[in-house]
Amino acid sequence: MPDLTLTEEEKMLQNLVRDFAEREVMPRAAELDEKAEFSHENWRGMAQLGLTGIGVDPAYGGSGGGFRQSSIVIEEMARADVAASVTLAAHLGLGLETIARFGNEEQKQQYVPSLASGKGIAAWALTEPGSGSDAAAMQTTATRRNGSWVLNGSKQFITNAEVAETLVVFANQDRSIGYRGVCAFIVPAGTAGMQINSQHNKMGIRASSTCEIVFDDAEIPAENIIGEEGMGFRYAMDILDSSRISIAAQCVGIGQAALEEAVRYAQLRETFGRKLAQHQAIQFKLADIATGVHSARIATMHAASLRDQGLPFINEASMAKLIASENCNKAAYEAMQIHGGIGIFKESRIERIFRDARVTTIYEGTSEVQRMIIARQVLGQYPV
Repeated sequence: MPDLTLTEEEKMLQNLVRDFAEREVMPRAAELDEKAEFSHENWRGMAQLGLTGIGVDPAYGGSGGGFRQSSIVIEEMARADVAASVTLAAHLGLGLETIARFGNEEQKQQYVPSLASGKGIAAWALTEPGSGSDAAAMQTTATRRNGSWVLNGSKQFITNAEVAETLVVFANQDRSIGYRGVCAFIVPAGTAGMQINSQHNKMGIRASSTCEIVFDDAEIPAENIIGEEGMGFRYAMDILDSSRISIAAQCVGIGQAALEEAVRYAQLRETFGRKLAQHQAIQFKLADIATGVHSARIATMHAASLRDQGLPFINEASMAKLIASENCNKAAYEAMQIHGGIGIFKESRIERIFRDARVTTIYEGTSEVQRMIIARQVLGQYPV
């Protein structure tokens, strides 16, 4: 069993990020949400602290560390502003991670330093209008033409696409063989034939850039393929296994924020001549929220520790994502209930937390997908 106690270095990282998030990120979160506006200020601040390269090999300009460190960072950012955390998580755990793990040496030298430093932002394009949980059903094609690859099709719900310098795109070179035809490609921003359209009116995480990408004979160099031909789907699934740890950490941050708002309000608001916090019914709600957040944090750090040690972690990552996403929704719900009528107004921070929490059981693998993964592991572990 890995030691889940934070080291002194990890505590220093936690304090550094929390100070930055409370001082710089949290104060502008409501305005950014209202305007549905991506914050370049937040991104520059994260880059200056080295957070945009956390977990990346220093040999390529990264800040070093592993999934424990990135989980600490993502949790603290989500506690302040979920939109800032999802921007960072998609950059680190999806786009940048794919190139750093599966790219060749030339690709790593060309793309990773800029992304790790925060000069550029990474995006990761897998989801399509007809393939979300069923990623193997993708329709975007990659065709060889005159020594290049030509992409046609569309992607949707792609985080960071509008602000990205570098996109990792998955496309199928032979749809007749399904997932075995999927390849991964590096697509630079501004590529001719690639059109990026913002997707507006999200319920939550509104200050994060979410886009549709349309490829119409978008030509990229042959050397921009990542790894081996036909291995793209396996790369994507491998990346998702790890990135679920980051989303679990994000959910812990959301749950922590909901807990803190609920406690603050319960200690201020009076009913029937007593503070809300003095009513046993409210105390029980706070106890349940706190227990859920603690459980999710332990599960997340356990999965991160296993991943860092090179031990089997897929089942634990799915459990962490399931526990954390379900619990942060429960935390937001109960915190809203404690706030009562004031909680449904935008002037209350819990209103934004409530909206932000909802998508976490959907993206990076729905709760149903996580249960499928866990069930397969359990059934294989205890054969009849």
